Amino acid sequence: MANALLTAPQFHNEEAAFAHVEAALWPNGPVCPHCGATEEHVGRLAGNSSRIGMRKCYACRETFTVRQGTIFESSHLPLHLWLQVIHLMCASKKGISTRQIQRMLNCSMKTAWHLTHRIREAMKEGNLGPLGGEGMVLEADTTYVGGREKNKHVGKRNYAPGGVGKQIVHALVERGGRVRSHHIPNVSGTTLRPILRAHANFRSALMTDTAGGYMQIGREFARHEMVDHGADEYVRGDAHSNTAEGYFAILKRGVYGTFHHISEAHLHRYLAEFDFRYSNRSALGIDDAARAERALKGVRGKRLTYETARSVRPA
Repeated sequence: MANALLTAPQFHNEEAAFAHVEAALWPNGPVCPHCGATEEHVGRLAGNSSRIGMRKCYACRETFTVRQGTIFESSHLPLHLWLQVIHLMCASKKGISTRQIQRMLNCSMKTAWHLTHRIREAMKEGNLGPLGGEGMVLEADTTYVGGREKNKHVGKRNYAPGGVGKQIVHALVERGGRVRSHHIPNVSGTTLRPILRAHANFRSALMTDTAGGYMQIGREFARHEMVDHGADEYVRGDAHSNTAEGYFAILKRGVYGTFHHISEAHLHRYLAEFDFRYSNRSALGIDDAARAERALKGVRGKRLTYETARSVRPA
């Protein structure tokens, strides 16, 4: 299906690509990114010397294209190739590697790496309110991702308990719905409580394991059920965290099978990518094309320079 959809004109023709992006970002006509003037003050520049998609604002006299103020700004890559990569990243359940993008576009690793991180920025969820609600069930759980000790040089291995050398990922999952995951420093209540307060509707039922970090905050939910994995208890009635475990299985297949290594500094963007695909999955009635369109609508206001992308992740 993904290959069939890639035959669409916007994936191969630059004018069609601009028309497609303009329709997604300017549903009511072009808007000047410099002064905010709308269609009645904006004209299209024509002629052989004009770039594809170039507009002029007659209110502030500035020129612009739909690329400005988006992840596409300042990129020399043709827009139709951007759309190809967005579609492939949205259609691939476990993600697509930078090296595969490099081979597909015949570009440098630096370009492919920066390109994919900019798309991950577009996939980051906006402020859509808390997960769950009355009558709904939320699952909260943590997992460890990162290098396996057996794959390290023998002198660098550390077999201490607690996921030494790995990164901790916390996920809050709606049963039959969306997910939000975070890279966290530890599993204490001090760390977990602010996450649940910011992202969970307390009228939900909360399902967790017996980690101490959930004890206090769990009392604030409509109901809090725990399963004791240490005693080989994984399901008790409707109490389980299997949905969160299913999300972690997808994440880990991507981490180890596609990307092989994800640095701590960039983990938050990879989590945004996996969250986006899971929250817009086919089981919720969203196909590959619709998923790519949702990602495209997120490109505005999310410029990410190469220097910023390489910097340490935000707190």
